[in-house]
Amino acid sequence: MTDSAARPHQGGMLVVAVASSDSSRGAAPSPAASDVPPFEQVYETYFPYIWRSAQRLGVPPGQVDDVVQEVFIIVHRKLGDFEGRSTLKTWLYGIALRVARVHRMRARRPGEGTGVDAAQVSAPDAARPDERAEHSEAVRVVNELLDGLDDDQREVFVLAELEQLTAPEIAEALSMKLNTVYSRLRLAREAFAAAAARRRAQDGWRNR
Repeated sequence: MTDSAARPHQGGMLVVAVASSDSSRGAAPSPAASDVPPFEQVYETYFPYIWRSAQRLGVPPGQVDDVVQEVFIIVHRKLGDFEGRSTLKTWLYGIALRVARVHRMRARRPGEGTGVDAAQVSAPDAARPDERAEHSEAVRVVNELLDGLDDDQREVFVLAELEQLTAPEIAEALSMKLNTVYSRLRLAREAFAAAAARRRAQDGWRNR
């Protein structure tokens, strides 16, 4: 977990619980509810994953807190309806994806970037200052390359290359056909590789 994920995590649980406690009173659990982990366990286990996913999906840094809170409010409300037709992680990502899309659309303005703030993503505490600097630079470069992908390609690329989901899992998370996943992933990999090559060429020219 990054330092950025740990910071809001401490108070976030209280916010989610207060925001959603009224909606849970008197609600009858669904037949599948007994097979689902309690909300508190889901929150503790998957908070870092949802935080990281929001960042990688291009949510503006100032809105990541809001996105994560909104995701877990929805999870609290719908967790009892989870039927186990996909993994819990995939189901959670689907919710995060839909919330992130809305926030990206609201925040998108001409000239306004949507990448992750490198200052928010820290290397492990044990890392030396030079290692932390290298990590932040790597995050910044990856953000720039991801920003070169369209939203559809970015979503598939993040799931496949950064979250290491299989193509069938991606299809489930994004509610799309498997062939569409393969097609978008191929285009995303080609675009990312081309952008990375251009970046290396530019860096090589500047270093001459």
